[in-house]
Amino acid sequence: MSSARNAVTRWVDKHNGDLSEGCSTIWHYGETAWREYKSARWYVDRLRAEGFEVEEGSGGMPTAFAATFSTGKGPVIGGYAEYDGVPGNCQAATTREEARAGLSPHAGGHTDPHSALGMGALGGFLAAKVAMQEHGLEGTLKFFGEPAEKVRGSKPIHAARGYYDGIDAFISFHPAYILPLSNTVLWDTHCGASYAAVYSFHCDDPENWLAAPADSPIIQAHSAARAPGATDALVTMYNLTKMKLASSLPFSGGWTLSEAILTAGQATADNLPAGLAQIQYLCRVSEYGQAEQVFRVLDQNAEAAALAAHCRWERHWVCKSREGLPNHAMAELTYRNLQEVGGPVLGDAAIAVAREIQANLGLTPMDKPFMEVCETLIEPQEAERIRREGLPASQRNSTSDDYTEMCWHAPTVRLYIGRPMLKGPPGYRYPAWAMNALGGIPETIDPTVLCAAKVIGLTVVDLLSDSEVLAAANREFEERTGGGIGGENWIAPLCDYEPPIDFRWPEYVTTERGEEWWIPTLRSDTKPVAG
Repeated sequence: MSSARNAVTRWVDKHNGDLSEGCSTIWHYGETAWREYKSARWYVDRLRAEGFEVEEGSGGMPTAFAATFSTGKGPVIGGYAEYDGVPGNCQAATTREEARAGLSPHAGGHTDPHSALGMGALGGFLAAKVAMQEHGLEGTLKFFGEPAEKVRGSKPIHAARGYYDGIDAFISFHPAYILPLSNTVLWDTHCGASYAAVYSFHCDDPENWLAAPADSPIIQAHSAARAPGATDALVTMYNLTKMKLASSLPFSGGWTLSEAILTAGQATADNLPAGLAQIQYLCRVSEYGQAEQVFRVLDQNAEAAALAAHCRWERHWVCKSREGLPNHAMAELTYRNLQEVGGPVLGDAAIAVAREIQANLGLTPMDKPFMEVCETLIEPQEAERIRREGLPASQRNSTSDDYTEMCWHAPTVRLYIGRPMLKGPPGYRYPAWAMNALGGIPETIDPTVLCAAKVIGLTVVDLLSDSEVLAAANREFEERTGGGIGGENWIAPLCDYEPPIDFRWPEYVTTERGEEWWIPTLRSDTKPVAG
C-alpha cells in the first residue's frame, strides 16, 4: 500500500470516534425530505472547518450544499452525503420499540440509514483530503449535500443546473438494503428511473356549482347543495388511480407507484367545500420512458377527478430522475479496495446489542445473531447473477435511487457496505423498528461507516494518483454514452422545474409547546377509545 493510501486508513482509524458521533447526531435529528435544516447545517459547518469552500442552498434548495477542496490541477472527484429520514419511523437508539424522547411515533427517523451513508462518504473524502495534503496529490474534491433522496429530490436539480459539470468520476455509497447487495458494487443492473409529482386540486368558485335559492341573502346558503370540492377530487383521483394501475404499465419489471397526501383541505365543520387538496405520486420504473407513460395516465385521472368535483388541477414536478449507467472500470477499482479493507466487523459489543433485541422480542438470543452477509464480500458478477434471476431479460434496471443522475455526467460506481441485519427463526420476520434501531446504535452501525470511509478514501486516492485507471473509466463512459456528454446514447437532464420546496412536507416545528413533529404528540392523559 502506498504512503498516501496508508494515510487514508490511519485517518479513519484515528477519527472513528468523531465519525461515530457525527453519525449518531444526524440519526437523532431524524429530519425528513426538504426539511433537513439541522443536518445540512452540521455538514456545512464541519466541511468549512476542514478547509472546504461551501456554497449553501445550492441549486435553490435551502438544505443542499456544494463543497469544494482543491490542491491544484488534477482530477475532480465527486461524492455526496444524504441525510433525510422517513416520516413515521421515530425509533430510539435502544433495544426495544420506543419513540425518541419527547416525540410521537409519527415523527421522522432513519431507516436506510442515510445518517450512515453521509458519514461514511464524508469520512472517506476527509481522509482523502488529508492524503492529498500530506503526499502532494493534486486534484479537487467536490462533496455535495443531497436532500430529499426519499422523493428523489435534489440530484436531478443539481445535474440540470450544472453542478456535476467538469467532474471526472463519482463515488456513490449506500448501506446494504437488498440482498445480495451487501459488501459489493453494482455491475450491470443499476437503479432505474423515477418520477414524482404533486397534484393540486383547487375549488375556486364553489358558489357556481349550483345556484342558491332565489330568496337567499348570501351566495351559498347552508341549505343549498355544496360543490364536492378539493377533497372529493383528491379521493376520486386516488380511487381512479387504484382502479387503473393495471392499465399503466404491463405486469412485469417490478415497477411501483406510491402516493402520499400532503394536505387534506381547509374546511371546518361548516357547510363549505375544501378549497385545496394535494396528493403526491412517485413511480419507480426501469427506464424514464415508462415513467412518462405512467404520468400520462395520472394526468388523465387528475383531469377526470377535477371535472367531477368542480375543481381545477395542477401538476407540480417533484423529481424526474434518469436510470443508471454502468461503469465496470470504476466497479473493479472500488471492489479491489473493498477486498483490501474487508467487510465490516460486528464485534462483541454489537453482538450483545443484537442478543438483547432478540430477547426483548421473546426470541432465544443466538450466539451468532447477525446474518453472515453483513460481514462477507460477494463478487460483483455473482451479485449480478443472483439479482438477474428474478428479473425479465428485457429489464435493464431495478430498484430506484437518484445517484443515477451522476452516472450521465461522469463514470460512477455504486458501492454497498453491509449493515447490521439479524438472523431469525425459520419464517420469522423482525419488526421494522429493530432494523431502524440497529442503524442508530453506535455499536452496530459504526462498522458500516468506518468500512465505507476507508474504501471510499482509498478509491479517491487511486483516482487522483493513477491516470490509467481514470482514463479507462472515461473510455468506458464514452463508449456507453456514444461519445460522452452529448453523445448519441447520452440522456440529458430531465429536470425542467423549480425545486419543490414550498409544499407542506412533513417536518419538525416549533410551537408554544416547544419543538415537536407537525403531528403533535398526544398528551399523556389522552386515552384512545377502544374499537
